[in-house]
Amino acid sequence: MSAGDWKEMYNAAATGNMELVQYHIKNGVDPNYQHPEILSTALVASITYGHLEIAKFLLQNGANPTLLSEFDNMTPLQAAKAFNRQEIIDILVKFSPSDTLLERFLRFLRLH
Repeated sequence: MSAGDWKEMYNAAATGNMELVQYHIKNGVDPNYQHPEILSTALVASITYGHLEIAKFLLQNGANPTLLSEFDNMTPLQAAKAFNRQEIIDILVKFSPSDTLLERFLRFLRLH
């Protein structure tokens, strides 16, 4: 895969182009790859711009719900909270590993 493929998938996630995101995932683009210039993942982009269905699709296809984005130093869950995306927070909870630290963090997010 060329770097353009990663960039194109990131841009598709940011703009809500589900068809193009599906195309790239089907053709082997890693959903956890961070855009080489923006240093963020397609999952964080879809969350930032409120594309719930794309976020769900990426999670269903292996996107890591706890991967830290290098640019803003946020996890997908932190991005969802920062942009007040409660529906996405609920979905991320379902895809996140269950451990007490994560559960405490989620309770904290819901209270604030």
